Amino acid sequence: MSKTNGFNSELFFAALADKTRLRLLNLMRNGEVCVCFFAETLDTNNPKISRHLSYLKRAGLVTARRDGKWMHYKIAEPTDKAAAEVFDATMKMLAADPEMSRDLKQLANVCCVLDAPVMIGRKKYHGVEPEKAR
Repeated sequence: MSKTNGFNSELFFAALADKTRLRLLNLMRNGEVCVCFFAETLDTNNPKISRHLSYLKRAGLVTARRDGKWMHYKIAEPTDKAAAEVFDATMKMLAADPEMSRDLKQLANVCCVLDAPVMIGRKKYHGVEPEKAR
């Protein structure tokens, strides 16, 4: 498949064909998310998250904005009408998936704990052990 009107359908479908990328899209379903929350939420490493976010960005499915040293990502709806329909259906399927629901709950826990003034029982703060983050 080739690029049509600036839309690369092969890249689009490849972006949706990976579980980690689907989990990342699911985490962004309610709005912008700081990159610092993805690794802990998905219990994986930052290089893996960065690689997948970069892929989603190349596919035109996410946009990024810098705030200080942190990048914030959000979903970018496909401009191609057919792709937008597929994307919408994909997001609806993810909303019904129990693992994706657990991811959203974990994101809420990670975000709330990281905003709290005292970190009790958390392993990491922006990827750094709590003792080193202070």
